[in-house]
Amino acid sequence: MAVKSEEISRSNGKSTPQKRRLRSNADVVIHESPVTSPSKRKSPRRCVDSSPNTPANGIEKLEKECKSPVKKNTSNNFSEKPNWNPRDIKQTSAVKEALHLSTAPSSVVCREDEQKIVFDFCKACIEQEKAGSLYVCGCPGTGKSLSMEKVKQCLVDWAKEGGFQPPDVLAMNCTSLAKTSEIFNKMMEKTLPRKKIDVSTPPLQHLQNLYSQQQQSLNSKMMLIIADELDYLVTKDCAVLYDLFMLTALPFSRCILIGVANAIDLADRFLPRLKSLNCKPVVITFRAYSKDQIIRILQERLMAVPHLVFHPKALELCARKVAAASGDMRKALCVCRSAIEILEAELRESTSNITSFSTDKRQKTSLACIKTQENDIVRIDHMAVALSKAFRSPIVDTIQSLPQHQQIILCAAVKFFHGAKKDTTVGEVCFLFLNNDYMHV
Repeated sequence: MAVKSEEISRSNGKSTPQKRRLRSNADVVIHESPVTSPSKRKSPRRCVDSSPNTPANGIEKLEKECKSPVKKNTSNNFSEKPNWNPRDIKQTSAVKEALHLSTAPSSVVCREDEQKIVFDFCKACIEQEKAGSLYVCGCPGTGKSLSMEKVKQCLVDWAKEGGFQPPDVLAMNCTSLAKTSEIFNKMMEKTLPRKKIDVSTPPLQHLQNLYSQQQQSLNSKMMLIIADELDYLVTKDCAVLYDLFMLTALPFSRCILIGVANAIDLADRFLPRLKSLNCKPVVITFRAYSKDQIIRILQERLMAVPHLVFHPKALELCARKVAAASGDMRKALCVCRSAIEILEAELRESTSNITSFSTDKRQKTSLACIKTQENDIVRIDHMAVALSKAFRSPIVDTIQSLPQHQQIILCAAVKFFHGAKKDTTVGEVCFLFLNNDYMHV
């Protein structure tokens, strides 16, 4: 209506005074073009992209400090690739390797904020020569270990370029320790030369003495300790975990401890006295991956392959199912590899069918079939079969493999247990089975 009234006033040769208002650059551009429909003015807080002084996000800062280039969006390039040939062994091996759990990606996407928090914490500790502790937790397959590896590399590079002394890095998986107290042996080996180690003194006491005296502590470097699977160190009295975190609270400590585990409440449940001892770690939680994040990570891994392997809807189906179930990225990678194997089995079966045809039919159909199969990709039906295999309960498989009479006994027991208010003996279940009461199940 405002545009219409303005046109009427112009046709009458009169100008209607309008209220003066502040306009953003976006409004100026809109009014310079032909008016089509009135547009709402955006709030300045939401116009982030139009501001030239907007700070970079977490991963851009992290990559800038680590001197690694920022990668472009991969979604457009992903859809422009030519289809792969699943009969080519080299192409199939390359795809499976890109999706393998042991293959470390060049960049850990969708975890930029968490990496930035850990990196800034460690950087501040090195700059101030101050100890500290972090506890990184989250569900399995949420990128905790990969992110810590990325932070470790970036922190060492930043220290070298910034003129700081790079810290000694001790990264370990606690499940590899023969006993829980062995972690102090590994710390002492990193901190002190072998010739200065007194075997008669326990390693923990060595470290406590070192970080309690200023003169001895000044001669040692900062040490970054990344303890993966930290919950393995949980014992009845949790003495090792308490001693480990208390090393960061000593007056001249130079330890930066990062514990990684799945349990979100490990510090509160097993180490309640850490807060009173002033050594409670900062907790960083890695949330489960969403559907969009899983798709982005899969595309990032498949960028190493110069062919289109998966139909986009197949990847979306995998991401939706995994995100709804657990958000475990490792499960998504295993499902994708399983879908490729299902496609390979399908192609082998179709090839054997072609060879079983008569000579006349083979000449007419083999060329057309092979031509379409060579450019085949992983479709939704392949992904659906792989998902059903991955999320099928092993208990159901066990029950289905039992003989029929044993399945009937289970049905009779379930019916009896469902209505019973007390424990049931095997004899009562047997009586129920012999009297054919299972037929009512």
